[in-house]
Amino acid sequence: MPRKQVLIAGATGLVGYAAMRHFGAASDCEVIAVSRRAPDDTHGARFLPLDLNDATACEQLAASLPGVTHLVYAALYERPGLIAGWREREQIETNDRMLRNLLDPLERHAKNLCHVTLLQGTKAYGVHVRPLSVPARENRSEMHEQPNFYWKQENHLRALQQGKDWFWSILRPVLIVGYSTGSAMNVIPALGVYAALRREAGLDLPFPGGAPRVAQAIDADLLARVIAWAGEAASARNEIFNVTNGDVFVWENVWPAIAASLGMRSGGHVPLSLDRDIRPRETEWDAIRAKYGLRSGNLRDFVGLSFEYADYTMGYGRTESGPPAIVSTIKLMQAGFTEVIDTELMFAKYFAEFQANGLLPPA
Repeated sequence: MPRKQVLIAGATGLVGYAAMRHFGAASDCEVIAVSRRAPDDTHGARFLPLDLNDATACEQLAASLPGVTHLVYAALYERPGLIAGWREREQIETNDRMLRNLLDPLERHAKNLCHVTLLQGTKAYGVHVRPLSVPARENRSEMHEQPNFYWKQENHLRALQQGKDWFWSILRPVLIVGYSTGSAMNVIPALGVYAALRREAGLDLPFPGGAPRVAQAIDADLLARVIAWAGEAASARNEIFNVTNGDVFVWENVWPAIAASLGMRSGGHVPLSLDRDIRPRETEWDAIRAKYGLRSGNLRDFVGLSFEYADYTMGYGRTESGPPAIVSTIKLMQAGFTEVIDTELMFAKYFAEFQANGLLPPA
C-alpha cells in the first residue's frame, strides 16, 4: 500500500496540475485529484469532479477519503475582470468558503492527516497596489492593509490546526509559469496565441508590454517539488515560504529567448494589450488550429483569463520603469530546499511542451 494518499484540489490549474503529475510519478503515493473540469491527463491520479462551492458534495467526498495524509490546496476562484476582483468582497468570501468546505470535513474524516499545503503569492505584500519593500520577506506581509482572501484562509487554517497532530505550510510563489489550459494566470498560452497570429501574418514578435521592471518567476514543476518537500520536512512545519526560480528577469531581456522558442525573431518593443487586441481574434485562431491540427480549443477554453494577466504582469500601459518586485528566498534555502532553474530555460521548456502536445503550432 502507498505510504501517502495525496488529495490535490484545483487539479486543472497551474499549481494543481504540476502537483498532480509530480506526485503521480512517485511510487509511494496514491493521488486523488479534484476540480470542476477534468484535466487532459491525470498522470495516474484518480480524478473526482468536485465543485468546492458545494458544501454537501465536499462533505460526501471527504467522508469517502478517510485515508488522506496530505492535502495540496491549489484551488482558486477568479472573477472575469481579473485584476479588479482581487480586492472585491465577493471573491474573498468565495475563496474562503471553498477552502472551508473541503478542509473542515476532511480534517474530521482523515484521521491520518499529516500536512496541508496552502498557496498565497506576492499579493500578500501588496504588490498589486504599491511597490514592494525589497526584498519582501515572509514576516513582512501586509495583513492589515489590503483586503485579500489569503488572510481569511490563513487565519482559518491556523485556528483549525491548533492542538492537532497535523501541520501546514504556506507557499508564496511569484509569477507561476507552467503547463495548464484555461487558467486565469498562465502566460504561456496567452503569449503562444499572440505569437501564432503574428507568425501566420509573416510578422516578427515585438514585446507588447510596458516599461521594464525587475521581477521573478517560478517553474510550476519546481513549485510542485517544493510542495512535496514541505509535506515531509520538519523545518517546513507551520511555516511560510517565498518560492522563486532563484534568479531575476526583465521581460524585454528574456523576450528574444521567448521569440526563439516560438520559431520567431524578436521585434523590439511595440506596446499592445493582448486582452483588448488578441482575445477577440477567435476566427483567426480557429484557422490556425485547423491548419496545424491543434487540440487546444477556442480562446476561452485555452487561454482563460490569461490575456488580461499577461497584460498585467508585463506592465502594459506602464510608461516609466516600475519598482522591482523581488522577494527573498533565504528562509526557504535555510530550511533545506535549494533547487533552482534558469528562467529563460523555463520559458523555453513550457513552449516546447505546448508545441509537443499539439496546443501551439510547431516552432
